Amino acid sequence: MKFKLGKFFIYNNDTLEHKKISLWYIILFLLLLITVSSSISYSVGRVQKIRHLTTYEKELLIVDINTKDDFSEEKLIQMLKDLNVKYPYIVLAQSRIETGRYTSKIFKENHNLFGMKQANRRVNTAKGTQYNHAFYDTWRESVYDYAFYQSRYMNKAKNEEEYFYVLGQSYAEAPHYVQSLKSEIVKHKLKDLFKWLRKLNN
Repeated sequence: MKFKLGKFFIYNNDTLEHKKISLWYIILFLLLLITVSSSISYSVGRVQKIRHLTTYEKELLIVDINTKDDFSEEKLIQMLKDLNVKYPYIVLAQSRIETGRYTSKIFKENHNLFGMKQANRRVNTAKGTQYNHAFYDTWRESVYDYAFYQSRYMNKAKNEEEYFYVLGQSYAEAPHYVQSLKSEIVKHKLKDLFKWLRKLNN
């Protein structure tokens, strides 16, 4: 290919002549090249990021994108069981308190079950920030995000009391947050909802 007086030509081996190429053809070719290069760069970037995830976090990324169903506490309980979330009765109590029993604007509009803020230093499923809290496409993505949070920051808690302690120090803004969680668990017997899970782990 050669450049001549602002026009592009390509050499034809059969006719031994230079054939003029439309400028639009060049533009379309360049756009296609840019699109392909961008796609490859994005894919490589995602692979590099995934390599730094823990095994549990990688498993959580296998999400059924068609599961965009309406929320119910029964579905939340089942999801906590399926994900094998640590101390699920505490997590369930958090969801009740953080959402005002699923009536808050943060839950209804942000699909945020746990009052989570958008994370900057760990993998997360948030789409952005709204009303100073993370927002998600579905309530299930909020559960996945909590599971990522738990995997990254709460895995050193060796027992229930240590888990409560960390929540009280780094998660809660309300002064009596931990006591509210404990009262919710006892009053509504939330542990009973997960008894079979504890027996399985013993």
